[in-house]
Amino acid sequence: MNRTTSNGPEGGLRPSRRGGGHGNSVYVETYGCQMNIADGELMEGVLEKQGYGVVDAPGEADVILVNTCAIREHAETRVLGRIGQLSGLKRERPWLVIGVTGCMAQRMGDALLAKAPGVDLVMGPDGYRRLGEALRTILPPEGRTNRRLSVLRLSLDENYLGLEQRRRSRVTAWIPVQRGCNHRCTFCIVPYVRGPEKNRDPDDVLREVERVAGDGITEVTLLGQTVNSYRYGGWSFARLLRAVARVSGIRRVRFTSPHPNDVTEDLIGVMAYEPAVCEQFHLPVQSGSNRILKRMVRRYTRQSFREKVELVRSGVPGVALSTDVIAGFPGETERDFEDTLELLARIRFDEAFTYCYSPRPGTPATRFRKEDFVPRDIAGRRLERLIGATRSTQAEINRGEVGRVETILVERMAKRAGMVLGRTRRNKAVAVEGTEADVGSYRTVRLVDTTGVTFVAEPAGRVNGARRRNREA
Repeated sequence: MNRTTSNGPEGGLRPSRRGGGHGNSVYVETYGCQMNIADGELMEGVLEKQGYGVVDAPGEADVILVNTCAIREHAETRVLGRIGQLSGLKRERPWLVIGVTGCMAQRMGDALLAKAPGVDLVMGPDGYRRLGEALRTILPPEGRTNRRLSVLRLSLDENYLGLEQRRRSRVTAWIPVQRGCNHRCTFCIVPYVRGPEKNRDPDDVLREVERVAGDGITEVTLLGQTVNSYRYGGWSFARLLRAVARVSGIRRVRFTSPHPNDVTEDLIGVMAYEPAVCEQFHLPVQSGSNRILKRMVRRYTRQSFREKVELVRSGVPGVALSTDVIAGFPGETERDFEDTLELLARIRFDEAFTYCYSPRPGTPATRFRKEDFVPRDIAGRRLERLIGATRSTQAEINRGEVGRVETILVERMAKRAGMVLGRTRRNKAVAVEGTEADVGSYRTVRLVDTTGVTFVAEPAGRVNGARRRNREA
């Protein structure tokens, strides 16, 4: 739905000293997943081409866009608080335009305009092509009427063909290949705020990867809500992954987030035989209880999930596995939770992202019986146990890797002075001595210590006879 209403005092958009050709500047603040990060870069790209200058702080902007997530209630509460803070800037700069974009904007819609009077624009994920037009509608250059606007129509055809992201990193690049989702997991809001699955033309994807490589970026991550379900004509995800991995100049390829049901032998074969594809696999399990998996409509069992894990590990030796797990899903008993802990102990993930179940209005899980909902205090205690168990496993695995020689791609300066932060092919974070000049380079290092999550390393040249244990020799 597109809707325009009038609101507030008259006023025009003042020129910014740091703006682009239109005299306007924009600041984008992003919350949420990698897809949201890519969307933030897309919005910056759209507006930069229309003459906006992208700035690094809200105090420098004429337009502030808060790019949001709707996966969990806590994320929305945090964003609402942040919107309240940003709205206070209008006291000194009444011409300031504040927009809320993304999944939370799509979910709340016009209700967000009512709940947050400082917000001028509410725009869902399929509206970004019309972002410049929407801002001109709110504050046309020839007029003085301050209007409020919502742009919420989901489109089956919108794949952002022809639009380019303004990439914030000169080291790695997010490449969306799929938007929306055809799965209907009962806890998930994504199909309702991003619509059904829409896959990009593979030729368009490959042209983007080639442009990225031409700019000197050597690592790309292919993004999709269930990325390995990608289909376009005769193209499967395995075929697309192979083609991306063979683009000249690309040294590392990652992808996220796959669905267990779409893990195939063809996909694992590409991972095994294409040198650029990293030995890393994110495989969300969500629960280790067959009863809860059925209530979630995940369409696999703990047994079939373990078979997928074995397929991945047998095809890609040494692969690092990560996962997502939810505690306190409606109907979860103590036995169900123990089944989850037991499955995690068997599989031993390198990393786990753990959450309490968060009811999302409009999702099927909210319609379960009231007595099915796990009390917050019990769910919170289960989450604490889940965090403790998964972090203990992660620390144990990482301690066993101290002494390895790895190649890292340096992504940025670390928090500790004189250190840089990079990642191995298996997506392990590593801090090592370095300078800004090292960012974007590949360095061979020896892992000498770990906090349990991050490694500390030293240059491998200090180790006599050290050998590199990966495919980037």
